[in-house]
Amino acid sequence: MSNIKTFNCPIEAPISIIGGKYKAIILYHLIDNTLRFNELQKLIPQATPKMLTQQLRELESDELINRTVYPVVPPKTEYSLSEFGKSIIPVIDAMCDWGNNYLKKAETQNSLI
Repeated sequence: MSNIKTFNCPIEAPISIIGGKYKAIILYHLIDNTLRFNELQKLIPQATPKMLTQQLRELESDELINRTVYPVVPPKTEYSLSEFGKSIIPVIDAMCDWGNNYLKKAETQNSLI
């Protein structure tokens, strides 16, 4: 959170922080899990390794996730929600609920065609 930005509207803050292409998806997968990079890559196969790395670094910079590196060979790095990151769980849950409702509505409309 070292890069505090100024926003004209409160909704701009969460959108700027979790609005990256895969950030909300990463946060969703970390809600109940501590995951390694390769595990996240399998859960989000459409993300290139470079893009996933970039999104993880930005989430870490914004203090939403913790990156833990273990001093072992081969290197082991795990990602988890930080205490601050856990405060966004209700937002992610609300997005999931909205998404499920949207998908049900779209499915219903498509079945009527």
